[in-house]
Amino acid sequence: MNPLLQKFNTPPFSSIKETDYKPAIKEAIALAKADIEAITKNAEKPNFSNTIEALDAAGEKLGRITSIFFNLNSAETNKEIQTIAKEISPWLSEFKNDMMLNEALFDRVKNVYEQRNNLNLSTEQQMLLEKNYKSFSRNGANLAENKKAELREIDTELAKLSLQFGENVLAETNSFEMHLTNENDLDGLPDNAKEAAREIAKQRDKDGWIITLDYPSYIPFMTYAKNRDLRKKLSIAFGKKGFQNNEFNNEEIVLNIVKLRHKRANLLGYKSHAHFVLEERMAETPDKVFSFLHDLLEKAKPAAEEEFLKLETYAKKLDNIDKLQKWDSAFYAEKLKKELFNLDQEALKPYFKLENVIDGVFTVSEKLFGLQFEEINSIDVYHKDVKTYNVTDKDGQFVSYLYADFHPRSGKRNGAWMTSYKSQEIKNNVNERPQVSIVCNFTKPTASKPSLLTFNEVTTLFHEFGHALHGMLANTTYKSLSGTSVYWDFVELPSQVLENWCYEKEALELFAKHYETGETIPIEYIEKIKESASFNEGMQTLRQLSFGLLDMRWHTHEAPDTINNVKLFEKEAFATTQLYPDVEENCMSTAFSHIFQGGYSAGYYSYKWAEVLDADAFEYFQEKGIFNKEVADKFKTHVLSKGGTEKPMDLYKRFRGQEPKPEALLKRAGLLK
Repeated sequence: MNPLLQKFNTPPFSSIKETDYKPAIKEAIALAKADIEAITKNAEKPNFSNTIEALDAAGEKLGRITSIFFNLNSAETNKEIQTIAKEISPWLSEFKNDMMLNEALFDRVKNVYEQRNNLNLSTEQQMLLEKNYKSFSRNGANLAENKKAELREIDTELAKLSLQFGENVLAETNSFEMHLTNENDLDGLPDNAKEAAREIAKQRDKDGWIITLDYPSYIPFMTYAKNRDLRKKLSIAFGKKGFQNNEFNNEEIVLNIVKLRHKRANLLGYKSHAHFVLEERMAETPDKVFSFLHDLLEKAKPAAEEEFLKLETYAKKLDNIDKLQKWDSAFYAEKLKKELFNLDQEALKPYFKLENVIDGVFTVSEKLFGLQFEEINSIDVYHKDVKTYNVTDKDGQFVSYLYADFHPRSGKRNGAWMTSYKSQEIKNNVNERPQVSIVCNFTKPTASKPSLLTFNEVTTLFHEFGHALHGMLANTTYKSLSGTSVYWDFVELPSQVLENWCYEKEALELFAKHYETGETIPIEYIEKIKESASFNEGMQTLRQLSFGLLDMRWHTHEAPDTINNVKLFEKEAFATTQLYPDVEENCMSTAFSHIFQGGYSAGYYSYKWAEVLDADAFEYFQEKGIFNKEVADKFKTHVLSKGGTEKPMDLYKRFRGQEPKPEALLKRAGLLK
């Protein structure tokens, strides 16, 4: 019996074997095809219910099985899963194309779409109809047969390339280790980072200490290790992922992805991949995105250059360093920050024990949105580290299940993300509640200490939890409009806005308690956290803008087949934002997973775009009080629960009473003179 093909509520992780996936996905594709056929063979005239709603409900089994599979491919992968991913990705591309290029199906959708003005539809129904019609037209339904065949080939190839890209980055991350046997090489490193490095060495049956390219190992070394040569070695290793002369090189893959995306956009009648993508975003056009990025660049660059000069002068004064390099950045920034604000990140860590921070984000969510969280052991998990929670509202009604997976391991990609195993929807008059998951890579507990988070990790947890709230508080009729199914440049608003609570005394005092003494974080630390929040914000902004501009340059290029050198192209794209000398053996694009593996192509700007929204939204909370029920209810009602049922700007204005203004962001970042 294949557990994936049985009826299940939460994923039956422990009973799934790798060999179950392919037959289950094959069977689920057949079931989804039968759903589609039932719609196209329906003898009744096409209407909203028998076509659009039926389409939203189609392929449910396939959606659930693939969400389990691809989530595991990110969080708990192995060679077998990676091989299966390569085999099934073309099947899924083919199924999607079969559906999107199914003329009988599109005819029915088009028929309903053409009568939309006479159907008396709700706003949400209109949105669903428009989304369905557009997804057909944007996926080639209006193309001639030979062009449809070409589109299928492109999509199959893109699916393969993007998987390969991600596997190569993971392989490069896992294959590097810096094995140190002289304790002096760890000079400057905090004790817990040393202990973690020793534990990695032990796990690998080696003496001494091992530093890896996983963030909890990499970042402390780059921030605190005094040995400049070793920082350089580690930094270069990090920067050349996918850019080495080996089997994991991603240069050709990058060029092929960019060419194929451009070709696909042209085929569908768009000038570039960015024009295609942005049609379905708040930003609407590449011109608007470029003007948004350049406008911020103009305001941030003078501050960034000033900050860089200060840092360089400081490094010169301290250690006689003539030219500040990328591997000096975190090290001297941390020292300067400590000097300016008398704030030591290591001194903060004892106040941020992981369990306390989890309680903190739960308490903040309770005070704002009335949610209660209870840890449970009654649902299945895919790894012993995963925690599960039952989430209820203030009346004790079930809201969602939450999975949380906090620590790095070899089968898990770097970074942090939110995902879901089941979306919320109203089905047969029952409000089916979601199953949401957050995945992070935080410092592990050691033999002598619990998991103590850096302040950066604290904001990361709040960030991912903001996404989780968007998923958990969803309250829409249709699953394809539920939760985080919103325009990509709106999706970061809930996550980024929640980070603001990490800087507020009223919120920090709820959970920032010393793990040994229970003492609440001292008020002077809170003041310093707040004061230092805009430290080097010009440089940070420039860095984010450089990534956004690189992404846009790749995806607006009018003749990508003429690009033959990834590194050269990237250098030109970075020209206006560059502060540090270029490192010849490093390349950003070959490990830029957000745009070549994730869904951020022509969309990386949305982090900054959402920052404008989040700063403006949080200003409203500050005006009324950060736990003000009225503002929180408005945010929940008009943003968190509404998903993609309306245009984002309409939802935002309903919450805020006005369009967002960039001044709030510039003020918060200290970039308004």
